[in-house]
This record gives sequence, structure tokens and C-alpha cells, in this order.
Amino acid sequence: MINAYKEYWNNITVMNASSTRAQYWWPQVINYFVLALYTSLTGTYKYIDFMSDGSKVIREWNSVTIIFVVITFLIWLANFTVRARRLHDRDHSNWWILFYLLPVIGNIIIFITLILPSKQPTRWPINQSDI
Repeated sequence: MINAYKEYWNNITVMNASSTRAQYWWPQVINYFVLALYTSLTGTYKYIDFMSDGSKVIREWNSVTIIFVVITFLIWLANFTVRARRLHDRDHSNWWILFYLLPVIGNIIIFITLILPSKQPTRWPINQSDI
């Protein structure tokens, strides 16, 4: 679990490898709890409001909010690359990420793809642990 999380951050810019299910899902679970803990300890959730159309708006900019935005961006970037590596482990191209543009059904397609077991051999034989 800890090794998967270290690899998640060490390979934040690597897209030409593959990731196993554990290498993908453990960082997702850890990030969920880290962000929940951060927002509850700092009160960041108070600064995020929902507009009538459902989009999030930050009401006040302060150092806590800026740190939250930076952390969120870094997690988004790491998630993007680990998702690409996970798709490689299923022998799919990075272009599959574009399924996210399809409302609801795209998320379901990607989610199912990410929970399926590895497919061997793949066009990306290098695992993120080997980099």
C-alpha cells in the first residue's frame, strides 16, 4: 500500500508504463482520506460553496484555500497519469480517457475498465515499479 502510494507520486509525469489494480486503487483510497482529513482539520469545506447550477465556487482566497487548490491540482495530475498507466495495463490507449467527456456513461465505462484485472501481454510491458 505504501509502496503504491510512493510510486504514485514518484511517477507523476510518467505515462508510458502500466499500473496494476493495487497501484491504481490504493492511492485513490489514500487521497480520499487525506483530502477529507485536510478539509475537516482546516475548515476548507467552509470556503467552497455550491452555486445554483451545481458548480463549485471558492468564496474566499486565503493561504489554506490556495494550498488546497495546489494539492487538488497535483492530485488531479497524478490521477490523470496513473489512470493512463492503468489503461495501459488493460492494453488500452490513453485516448480512452476521452470517454470522460460522455456524461455518466463515460464514467461508467472507465470505472469498469479500471476495476478489471490486468491483460497480458500489453503494448506497455514496463510497470511503474520498474521505472
